[in-house]
Amino acid sequence: MTDLVQIDPFQPNFGRQGVLTPRISTPLNDYPSKGKEMVDFCDEIGWPLLPWQQWLAEHAHKYNPDTGKWINKINTLCISRQNGKSTFMALRILTGMFLWDEKMQVGTAHKLTTSSEIFYKIFEIIDSSPKLQGELVKKIESKGSQELRLRNGARYLIRANNASARGIAAVDTVHMDEVREYTDDDVWSSMRYAQMSAKNPQLWLYSSAGDQHSIILNRIREQALAAIAMGKSDGLGYFEWSGIPDVSIDPDNPKFWESIAMANPSLGHTIDPDNIRAVLTDDETTIRTEVLTTWVTTSNPVFDPSLWGACGRGDAKLDDEADTWMAIDLTPDRKQAALVAGQKIEGSEGHYKVALLSTWSNEKTLDDKQLANDVADWVKKFNTQVVAYSARTSGAVAARLKPAGIYTEPIDGIDYAQACDMMLSAVASKRLLHTNQPELTRQVLSAVKLPQGDGGWIMGRKVSNATIAAAVATAMVSSYATRSQSEIDIFVQ
Repeated sequence: MTDLVQIDPFQPNFGRQGVLTPRISTPLNDYPSKGKEMVDFCDEIGWPLLPWQQWLAEHAHKYNPDTGKWINKINTLCISRQNGKSTFMALRILTGMFLWDEKMQVGTAHKLTTSSEIFYKIFEIIDSSPKLQGELVKKIESKGSQELRLRNGARYLIRANNASARGIAAVDTVHMDEVREYTDDDVWSSMRYAQMSAKNPQLWLYSSAGDQHSIILNRIREQALAAIAMGKSDGLGYFEWSGIPDVSIDPDNPKFWESIAMANPSLGHTIDPDNIRAVLTDDETTIRTEVLTTWVTTSNPVFDPSLWGACGRGDAKLDDEADTWMAIDLTPDRKQAALVAGQKIEGSEGHYKVALLSTWSNEKTLDDKQLANDVADWVKKFNTQVVAYSARTSGAVAARLKPAGIYTEPIDGIDYAQACDMMLSAVASKRLLHTNQPELTRQVLSAVKLPQGDGGWIMGRKVSNATIAAAVATAMVSSYATRSQSEIDIFVQ
């Protein structure tokens, strides 16, 4: 089931109190739970759980009374930053060590420093509690690994990503933090299979919202949504405190504060609404992932999604007779390509329109001869002035266009950096118009900045971790469409 919590914006507490239950959760069940044991243990050691943490402890730790085994083999906590995710993780580890006889627990994150913060938090809790102090027998720290050992034989290990679970077996509980940062299966596979010989394993994933590159988190979320649709969980517990997707980031909009309350269950407990208001001028994608727990295409993209969306116009179609600039770009692996065209809008103050004409894909490698033939066909359909390209990725295609009498021009280095700047400025000022083509939008919003020199930048093909050929080609087209028709572009009176 999906828990959609309705909030009355006219209630006195609205905007100041977080919602107890997650907006999205896998189906709940009536099995008995060990959650109350965790709640009581945390009270005893002086670290009481917040209401939402108590709810999570209850529903994530259901067990089969006949076998004693966990119902949820995998639990995923997806929640906004600073709500107590790390504290819950630390207390869950301690409960396993001191109360549930979990002899081996392993923690990891995309950065060792992140895992180390949890390690020191656990040690701090132990050190501050007379009840726990005497049970700690050893604290081990070495390069890439940290460990705590108790008198009862329980161990908690921190492993760096590159070491992951190598050499470890029969792990009772695995804790993977900041899962949104995992872009491949390496660590997941290593940790998952380290539990094969454990008697009652459980794997915990902790994260804020991800983007298209968050392979592990996205896969688990898709499985959870499928389970919700079918009305069964199959050993998967997924608990997402998130806001309404695509809600406007507007502090005067009641829906925005409804989303804030849904994504921040600690609001009114450890989070003050004024602190939320203080970050609302930050990058939109950061606010959506870190404060609203809503998914974005790319974290910290070159182009603000709202600004790009504002440039969309249904009537911004290309004219067959108008002067047209085209640009083609290929991905570094030569498996994807895109052709974009642009035209100035007559009678406007520097406005221009762009369109994605074609994309190509081949799982092995693209045929530059076929690409050149296809581009030539598009060139004939418009009053094409030039076909721009990058010598680094599309030189072979351009070399085949030249003998056909098609004028081509490379845009690389400083010229490419300037083209990226021009496109960014045109989007911000709404001088660039497009027709809301989904693929063009996806590639443009996937582009990530790659710093160049002292203050320079470009759209990085590799650093974006996605196909952005259409975005690169749009930047090249922008370098022509934004040029002044005269040498004088600025007048000073």
